[in-house]
Amino acid sequence: MTLDEARPLVGAIEAGGTKFVCAVGTGPGDLVRAEFPTSRDPSVVLTSVVNWLEGQQGERGVLRAIGIGSFGPLDLHPRSPSFGFITSTPKPGWRNTDIVGAVQSTFADVPVAFDTDVNAAALGERRWGNGVGLSDLVYVTIGTGIGAGALVGGRLVHGLVHPEMGHMLLPRLPDDTFPSVCPFHGACWEGLCSGPALLARTGLPPEQIAADHPAWALETHYTALALANLALVLSPQRIILGGSVRKAGLLGSERFFQMLRNRFQSELGGYLASPVVAEGIDSFIVAPMLGDDAGVCGAIALALSALASGEQGGGS
Repeated sequence: MTLDEARPLVGAIEAGGTKFVCAVGTGPGDLVRAEFPTSRDPSVVLTSVVNWLEGQQGERGVLRAIGIGSFGPLDLHPRSPSFGFITSTPKPGWRNTDIVGAVQSTFADVPVAFDTDVNAAALGERRWGNGVGLSDLVYVTIGTGIGAGALVGGRLVHGLVHPEMGHMLLPRLPDDTFPSVCPFHGACWEGLCSGPALLARTGLPPEQIAADHPAWALETHYTALALANLALVLSPQRIILGGSVRKAGLLGSERFFQMLRNRFQSELGGYLASPVVAEGIDSFIVAPMLGDDAGVCGAIALALSALASGEQGGGS
């Protein structure tokens, strides 16, 4: 087996609501990266992304596969006429954008794997991060939006469309009259707790919100309710919480996670009879080991999985 066969060069695209992160490499240790702002003109962004990926081919070889982890909603069904599209997103300019087609227009003979950004991150953490050795986990990101990807029995969860856990409907906390920033739902997790929601609540971006601001108590309480629902429905062995909001500005990540874990245990009320949720809570709800690279590493993992299986389409 040649070195190229043992460690194939692949491309990765993490399509986020704020920026596209692109990379080529064989795994987390040797990535070459670039970033492009997610403007309102998909054709400009995707042309820049494809041109950059094409330009990385050379001394290191050619790209053997490309993985795309994208914000959604997405059409992940390979037999659908709109497979590879970003569909009903509220992101201005991006509704009904053929992201896979844009990549395949240049890389016609290269397998392209396509999945949600959070499913990709879950796969990346399972391969190289805080999910190694686990068959069941949930990866959550709280940032421009809120999304979550799940591995159940070692396989990514898809289904009718794909999970939209960030739009889980939550009970309103007493005296919280904030109207929500979600254009679809009045009291969903994303509408109440995303980065834009915190900005609308406080007038400040999350990184500037004071440690004693009551918004953090609301943020961790609502998020604990959502994570309790996920734990009860999916029974994951670990919940990995990424995204910019978990850094928690002037409150700090350590205090944010402590508040979140305490509220999570309180909401469960001792019902999940597992020492992992009791004594081991600090290792049950955790930050991603891959940090801010969880998504782009997940796209690398998607590409490697597609190459190994010889398939092209949605993530496995």
